[in-house]
Amino acid sequence: MKDHEIIVIYGTEYQQITMELLEAADLAGEIGDRRKRVGIKPNLVAPVLASDGGTTHPEIVEGILKYLQKYRFENITIMEGSWVGDRTEEAFEVCGYRELADRYGVELIDAQKESAVTVDCAGMELNVCRCSQEVDFMINVPVMKGHCQTHITCALKNMKGLLPNTEKRRFHAEGLHRPIAHLARGIHQDFILVDNICGDLNFEDGGNPTVMNRLFAVTDPVLCDAYVCSLLNYQTEEVPYIGMAEELGAGCADLQKAVIRELNSPVCDMTLPDTRRVMKLAELAEEVESCSACYGYLIPALDMLDREGLLEQFTEKICIGQGYRGKTGTLGIGNCTRGFTHHLKGCPPTEQEMYEFLKAYVKKEAKV
Repeated sequence: MKDHEIIVIYGTEYQQITMELLEAADLAGEIGDRRKRVGIKPNLVAPVLASDGGTTHPEIVEGILKYLQKYRFENITIMEGSWVGDRTEEAFEVCGYRELADRYGVELIDAQKESAVTVDCAGMELNVCRCSQEVDFMINVPVMKGHCQTHITCALKNMKGLLPNTEKRRFHAEGLHRPIAHLARGIHQDFILVDNICGDLNFEDGGNPTVMNRLFAVTDPVLCDAYVCSLLNYQTEEVPYIGMAEELGAGCADLQKAVIRELNSPVCDMTLPDTRRVMKLAELAEEVESCSACYGYLIPALDMLDREGLLEQFTEKICIGQGYRGKTGTLGIGNCTRGFTHHLKGCPPTEQEMYEFLKAYVKKEAKV
């Protein structure tokens, strides 16, 4: 691929369009030596089907495997670690990756079980999973999605799956953006193939897929995420880690330098949902250092309540996050708010548990 090039393809035969896109990008030429150890990093945030909009389609990864084996690359590893609160092994099974790895004879690594190594990431020391440092060529296969804390999640944030759980929690304690930017200098991405088939453009774990039937390839993770911002009508400044990563030398965020090459035409309507609705719901939360899973379950729970008309008069702030440990208050979600008068235990509690807990609280308050 040329510098700053973004190659786009549309279609519904996901394995086939993946292989066509890789041919157009000359991935084999990008990798070079057939003896290199190639790592594939999908997004398996939780054990949910790709059709729900939260995880990488296995057909895409199968297309990558077929392409690589066609060009006689044999030293291939799929690696991923789900978010805190879910088990990667379960995601491997539910999302079809265990069967896929067995069928193609490739290694499957659960990063949640990996030992950690400390890496200097442009002046910030981060603990990363050892497997991320033991590949010669990293293929990142993120899902283009919305995120209730960072607006978007794609190439840069997807590398967070190759952190031990303790470091994932630390990322949230540090405010997400700065450590995500530094991580871009600690785990190098050589090639990015974005799953834009039906990502949920509001919630990271899926549930409200927006069908676009599109894939795109790029070699610069910063340019990739800047492009995603443009597709979702965000300014790059609204996602601070993009500019931070650029300043650290991880890539270029200037879309004026991008060369976008479409291999064919869209095959479906590209209408976006109201991605700003999530931010309105988030105004009910008082979030301090909350982990992705906990906060990521809260916003969809609030969405369900809002669609039932139960939030119209609700003004109580819902406290959530590690910053509430040892503190007291009125209404809290998760074990970190165990000192609150009304709190829901769990680390994290599920989306359904949050919904039921908050629904009971709202109805109770309405009678007072």
